[in-house]
Amino acid sequence: MGNLYPLLMLPGFDPRPWGTLDLSPIYPNRQFEEKIGEAWLTGDDCKVANGPLAGQTLTQVSGKYQRELVGDAARDAKRFPLLLKFLFPHEKLSVQVHPDDEQARRVGQPWGKTECWYVAHAKAGAQIALGLKPGVSVAQLEQAIHEKRAEEVLNWLNVFTGDMIYVCGGTVHTLGPGSVIVETQQQSDTTYRLYDYGRPRELHLKEGLAAVRLNGASGKVLRPAPAQVAGSSNRRAPLVAAPYFVVDMFEMKDAQELNTRDETGKSSAQILVAVEGCGVVEAAGAESVTFAKGDAVVVPASVEKFTVRPQWTLEFLIARVPGEELREPETRM
Repeated sequence: MGNLYPLLMLPGFDPRPWGTLDLSPIYPNRQFEEKIGEAWLTGDDCKVANGPLAGQTLTQVSGKYQRELVGDAARDAKRFPLLLKFLFPHEKLSVQVHPDDEQARRVGQPWGKTECWYVAHAKAGAQIALGLKPGVSVAQLEQAIHEKRAEEVLNWLNVFTGDMIYVCGGTVHTLGPGSVIVETQQQSDTTYRLYDYGRPRELHLKEGLAAVRLNGASGKVLRPAPAQVAGSSNRRAPLVAAPYFVVDMFEMKDAQELNTRDETGKSSAQILVAVEGCGVVEAAGAESVTFAKGDAVVVPASVEKFTVRPQWTLEFLIARVPGEELREPETRM
């Protein structure tokens, strides 16, 4: 394990015009003076909160420790592979699209931005838009944008607490108000804004329309029911397994040992994000790390084995890079 240990990350709160002052579903004890749209957990500039590396950014730690941190499943040894964050839409986000890997490389970026959304909370009537309505072409989307009616050509879906949405690069999308989302994505912030309801922000029509894919695999992920973990009261629910990330949900009442290698033998950093309750992450030779709702812990690949010990009960997402090539998940609209 060297000098690495489980890293408690400081969330970075990002103001957005569509955000909210009230983040109480996740951060009930924090007060804000401007609307917060996102809480970044594992962004390049997010900082470590505990231990000897406290105050260093994830970029600095990745550059120093490389495969010890990210594991051998990650494509780039020097960059942390996955960005996780909470989204708090209080108004509609801009209609946007992210490039896939191929389109990103055409414009000089190392990779695109495929993502997934776990719906941690949803009010009645909460919606997202994912892709275009059947039969709508890119040219018709462009016309609708110029006529200020882009919302009419989007495919709107109702969302509910517990849904997992897969959003492959090239899919036009937006979030409506009324939900709290945990987003897992490739470590990229390349976003092309196509439509913004008249807000005075720059649009990226040329690049964005060129990046649109009409036949992607985006949609609500079809997945098995949660399964009881043998020998415990814990439950594990596979949420999504995709080319860039695997995300599971754990509901824990008993301590459980986990590891940073998958069935292929390849290792990956593990990102734990608490959505309910509180727990402790323990690893040999390291101080224990307490994390609660809204917190993220990065377990470096070199740690190999670690234990999560709930304090009463704990629900958390755990994300990693797959050690094998996976197909896109089965989804429905």
